[in-house]
Amino acid sequence: MESDYDDLDRRLVHALQVDGRAPFSTIAAVLGVSDRTVARRYARLRSAGAVRVLGGIDPTALGAVLWLLRVRCAPSASVAVAEALARRPETSWVSLSSGGTEITCTVRAESEADSEALLLARLPRTPRVEGVSAHSVLHTFYGGPDSLIAKLGPLGAQAVEALRPAPPPNPLESPEPPVPPRPLPDRSGPVRLDDGDRRLLAALAADGRAGFEQLAELTGWSPSTVRRRMTELRERGVLYLDIDCDKRLLGAGTRTLLWLSVAPPHLEAAGRALAGHPEVAFAAATTGPTNLYATVVCADQRALYRYLTTRVAALPAVLQVETAPVIRTVKQAAPRA
Repeated sequence: MESDYDDLDRRLVHALQVDGRAPFSTIAAVLGVSDRTVARRYARLRSAGAVRVLGGIDPTALGAVLWLLRVRCAPSASVAVAEALARRPETSWVSLSSGGTEITCTVRAESEADSEALLLARLPRTPRVEGVSAHSVLHTFYGGPDSLIAKLGPLGAQAVEALRPAPPPNPLESPEPPVPPRPLPDRSGPVRLDDGDRRLLAALAADGRAGFEQLAELTGWSPSTVRRRMTELRERGVLYLDIDCDKRLLGAGTRTLLWLSVAPPHLEAAGRALAGHPEVAFAAATTGPTNLYATVVCADQRALYRYLTTRVAALPAVLQVETAPVIRTVKQAAPRA
């Protein structure tokens, strides 16, 4: 389908990245086309599997712990082990790299206590797994609600600002006090979800543009309650809207994983600089023998070489860099709540 992608497709995808639930009328006004054209383009791209708007979840807002796992195994076993990991609900971004001898994935543990059980008991137990290293994510510099599409998309700053959702109204300025569907949890700690929240988030994980009436049927709430709860979850940082799209649509290349060792006094500066690179899709500080991790996307090997020898080389106090090109992505979707 690559030959069918055009500038309007790319601008539409960028618009959805800014606000995945923006009305087609709003997107059409910004893009300078009709509502019907936007609806037809989105339907075509979605039916072809080229674009999906998904509700993403930040597990850290729920008190969960994120781990980056590097699983080394025999080449003959790597695919089977990767697929076993991909079937687990708490995993995401399960990838084969390093010539097929290493599996990298993101794993969510519900708590610090759960981390021990995960790492010691729940990983695939097979003699074909030769070693596992686990890196706890301490701080995310770029990723989650921050998408690579924001860096690669063709829309200008004025169009992006026009599409950006308006901030929620200040209750103190409202003529009538708002009536929440239930008391909000303590904002100083992790958000606690109930069964209705989980049904809502599961529905949005399948279709981030699902209508309020449809979501009301799935949750057993009223449409107004669904709307308010979605707003609350987004304000608390639990829910964000993500875009899953064909990498060819925006001309993205292949992924490469970077594991960097940075002198601790310069870790924050290096992480912030890395987050600003147009090639970086994800960047985080981690525990382990390396303390800075990134997923980068370059057009080809030459572009990767230029990136490593220019932007990465200019990062402060980088002591070591390990690169691992991804040869296959077995699972991409984020784990559900």
